[in-house]
Amino acid sequence: MQGGREIILIGTAHVSRESADLVERTIDEEKPDTVCVELCKPRYEAIRQRDKWQETDIVKVIREKRTSILLSQLIMASLQRKIAQKFNITPGEEMLRAIDRASAVGAEIVLADREIRVTLLRTWRMMGFWSKVKFLPDVLLSLFATEEITEEEIEKLKQHDVLELALQSVGEKLPGLKTTLIDERDLYLAHTIGHAPGARIVAVVGAGHVPGIQKHFGEEIDIESLNRIPEKGLWGRFAGWFFSLAIVGLFIAGFFYSGSQASLKMITWWAVITASFSGLGALILLAHPLTILASAIAAPITTLHPLIAAGWVAGLTEATLRKPQVRDFLALQDDIVSVRGFFRNKITRLLLLVVFVNLTTSIGTFVAIPVIMRFI
Repeated sequence: MQGGREIILIGTAHVSRESADLVERTIDEEKPDTVCVELCKPRYEAIRQRDKWQETDIVKVIREKRTSILLSQLIMASLQRKIAQKFNITPGEEMLRAIDRASAVGAEIVLADREIRVTLLRTWRMMGFWSKVKFLPDVLLSLFATEEITEEEIEKLKQHDVLELALQSVGEKLPGLKTTLIDERDLYLAHTIGHAPGARIVAVVGAGHVPGIQKHFGEEIDIESLNRIPEKGLWGRFAGWFFSLAIVGLFIAGFFYSGSQASLKMITWWAVITASFSGLGALILLAHPLTILASAIAAPITTLHPLIAAGWVAGLTEATLRKPQVRDFLALQDDIVSVRGFFRNKITRLLLLVVFVNLTTSIGTFVAIPVIMRFI
């Protein structure tokens, strides 16, 4: 009971058919005024409209710099699909049943979780530079580490949702991720459920969130701060420009201290190294030859301009030359299950291309700096 209202909190196991049955039975018996589910609007739409991928404008995603967000969602979808195939049950089936039974008994449905985009962006913005450097390779490696779900991962899913499981191995190395992935969502869920309308409320959440939600019930929670995406700090906003000016400063220093020939060699080596690493990234992802060329040509320029990136050039070029077809969207659910499928599907390969070319170009940048400094 809270404030004269009855709140029935159901902690579910996300891969348990028994949990789904319990949810259905509880709603039918209690006939609540409101049913809260641990979903946000995008995740709700994803499970209710499974063909929504077909509406994705992949070029728009690249232009709006949402590649990493979409790739993260596909990694989670990949894990969901593997679990569905192994256990013949869709993770989150208890949420679907809750929504269906809520409609049947005339209860209001409340999407109680924070939007996944906000959670991912807050996670990213709160990480330091070196944490991000460690984070990206670990996430990509976790995607290709195995095509089988282990028993240990299944046990974890009984307490945590797919979002948490997808990033948990990384979170063990970066403990700060727990704050945005679990602790903040406990607060958010407690606030949303506590402020849901009606005298009788059934809330369906993962078992791992129950202790945190119970702990924070009745507290004053600043929901706006939990929804706020942190602005880049002063260093974050100007670091790119500072880096670009520093590199240009090295070229100028080479000219004044060692002459025009040295400066020309510095520029040449900068172009060769950054272009090579960028082109290599595109080559590894089996990009179109013209995409590889475009990546290589763009890299020496984009590494000196913080508002553009070689990966975006590669992605837009590849999307033009090998535009994803309807069949790629139709095959997406099956292709994301395997490493081979991830590379075969034009959509997922395109997203990987953007991220990977940006990564290899950044590596090339740090390789080039000590090389050009030798000429000063």
